[in-house]
Formats: sequence, structure tokens, C-alpha cells
Amino acid sequence: MKSIKNILFLFVAILVMGCNENNTKKETITTIEKDTVLTVEQVVPNQNLTKDQQIASAVFAAPEEMRSGAKVYGYDTDGSFITLREGVNEMICIADNPNKDGFQIVSYHQDLEPFMARGRALKAEGKTGQELKAIRENEAKNGDIKMTEKSATLHILHGENGGYDVDNNVIVNAHYRYVVYIPFATQKSTGLSLKPNAPGHPWLMFPGTAGAHIMITPPKGD
Repeated sequence: MKSIKNILFLFVAILVMGCNENNTKKETITTIEKDTVLTVEQVVPNQNLTKDQQIASAVFAAPEEMRSGAKVYGYDTDGSFITLREGVNEMICIADNPNKDGFQIVSYHQDLEPFMARGRALKAEGKTGQELKAIRENEAKNGDIKMTEKSATLHILHGENGGYDVDNNVIVNAHYRYVVYIPFATQKSTGLSLKPNAPGHPWLMFPGTAGAHIMITPPKGD
């Protein structure tokens, strides 16, 4: 009889421990979800950030060890594209444009600057996407735009509902992708597919053109 009571006591104890463990897990998950929601709510669409906040947010697009020395472009109170900070290394960062929906910050190697700067200039002239692409392509082939003679990387953090959490100095709701520019590369010269073989796999976009690049988009959550 005593053995049966002991067994019953042990069984009840196990059930109680299991319930307590499940409750603890639920409380932890609730707390994490709540904190995440609070963090996201601190971000507003089309943020108008100060100069220092633009710099602090823009450099998140660059590799961590290169952020402090990167050059940073951003926007003044009139929405004009300006230099926010000169750089001392090879990276250039661009802050999010508050006049465009969604959130996007980028960084790229300085060897890509002639190509990128020409694109910005043509866009400012009112050229359409196709016009810009054609003009820049011809100028790159003619040597009017100095193209990188090796590969050079561009990093992007973007998100439709993304933004910069000023209080916590973090980027939220943004997804990372990057491209490695190899001007005029082809499938034959690289051995790459012209489409991803699986999520996150590298592939060659715009083969044979000045803007040829390896596209790499890690799956969301990675």
C-alpha cells in the first residue's frame, strides 16, 4: 500500500513539474513577443532622422569592422542628397530616404562609386529606369565610366515595414541581401546559374552587362 502511495506521489510530482515548465516557456515566449512588438512600434514610416541618427543607422549595412571609417551619404531637411560624413576606408554607406516608402540602407565598395554616382545623376535628370540603364551601359562600355577591374560588393538592408529604432540603436524589420559586382561577367566566365538553384543560392544577374553581379539573398530569418 505504501509503495502505491509513493508511486502516485511521484506521478503527481512529475505532472506538476511539467506544468510549471510549460508555464515558464509560455511566459518567456510572451515576453519575447511583447518586447519585439514594442521595439517595432518605436519605428515610424518615412522617418526623418537627424544627421547623427542617419549616420548611426546607415552604417549597419556595412560589415561591422568597416562601419566606423565608412563614408556616409544621406539627406538634408529639404530632402537633398548630401554627404553626411567623409570616410577613411573603402566603404560608402547611404542612409534611408525618408521621402520613399519602405526602408533601405546600403553600403558598397568605393570602386563602385563611379557607376553608382552616374546612376544617381541620371535619375536626378529625370531619366526613366530603362533610359538610365541604357545610357550608363553605353558609357561603361565606352570607358566614360570607370568600372571596377575586379569584383566589388554591395550590401543592402531593406524592408517594407523596416526602420531604425533610435532608442535601442538597432535596425528592425529589415532583411539582408548582397550582390557582388563583376562587370560584363557571363555564365560561361563564372559557371553560375542565371537563377537561384535554391533559396539563398548565388546566381548571376544581368550577365554580359556593366551591371553584371552575383545576387545572394539569404532566406528570411538567417
